[in-house]
Amino acid sequence: MDLLPTYTCLTCGELHNDWPALTFSSPLHYDELNDHDKENTATLDSDFCVIEDGETTDRFIRCTLLQTVNDYCEDLQYGLWVSLSEKSFHDYKDNYNNENHEVSYFGWLCNNIPGYGSTLSIPTTVYTQKGNSRPEIVPHNDFDHAFVKDYYNGISKEEAEKRIMEMIDLTSD
Repeated sequence: MDLLPTYTCLTCGELHNDWPALTFSSPLHYDELNDHDKENTATLDSDFCVIEDGETTDRFIRCTLLQTVNDYCEDLQYGLWVSLSEKSFHDYKDNYNNENHEVSYFGWLCNNIPGYGSTLSIPTTVYTQKGNSRPEIVPHNDFDHAFVKDYYNGISKEEAEKRIMEMIDLTSD
């Protein structure tokens, strides 16, 4: 029997009792802006975020990451944001509606995943997907971080459910 309670999906508003994707609606860099700066220096939609701070511009895209759950038939899904270089960001945006665009980019993880302390700036490879699905990210296996180790070694069902409960608790606050 699953330990997860029924939850209300923030996207569709319906009740579910399956495993939700653990998603972030924006990169942490955006979340930390005050309301004035969000309005005047940033743009955010469901797939892109740009923050212009005088001399610097930060560019982010929304991606997915699948975490293997070793003792269960379902993977844990994340919806995360990564920062890209200006060149990579524009290439991705220019080809956003190109169903055959398959490339990879270097990106930095830009969300803090509960249970891991800071997960900002974990280096990743971003793989665009055919059919206009969100890109999938893979953390670099040579980066020494507990999240990266768990990505490559897998986690238990109990740990996956603990993460889901932490995210549900965060979004209900």
